[in-house]
Amino acid sequence: MAAMAEFIDFSALKRPSSPNTALIAPDGMTPFATPDSVAPVFTFPVAELFERARTYIEARKDWRLVAADARARRIRFVAVTPLLKFKDDVDLAFMPHGNGQSTLMAYSRSRVGYSDMGANAKRLAELIGALHLP
Repeated sequence: MAAMAEFIDFSALKRPSSPNTALIAPDGMTPFATPDSVAPVFTFPVAELFERARTYIEARKDWRLVAADARARRIRFVAVTPLLKFKDDVDLAFMPHGNGQSTLMAYSRSRVGYSDMGANAKRLAELIGALHLP
């Protein structure tokens, strides 16, 4: 289990001016950072969403799970870009959305470079798509 200090604080998140990050969050959850899109609502409970994400991340050869805390509902992983092998950091926070539903916050950012050519946004969209699958 990872210590909470290893995860970013979405409520205090401030994005850099460079276009090399992507953020998905429910309205009002990131007061100092504007999300690129509103987080989807999943039709299953938060514990299942967490497990689906953890399982998907662990199955990817180009993604490395760094920390997963089921109690805190948090995951951090590193994604390695295929061509140049850049390492990008990704943080996920999962939360209930009522009536057995769930949602998440996701922040993906490049360690180097000014622009990511959309890689972080594409990564989050791919993850979100995979989480909807049975």
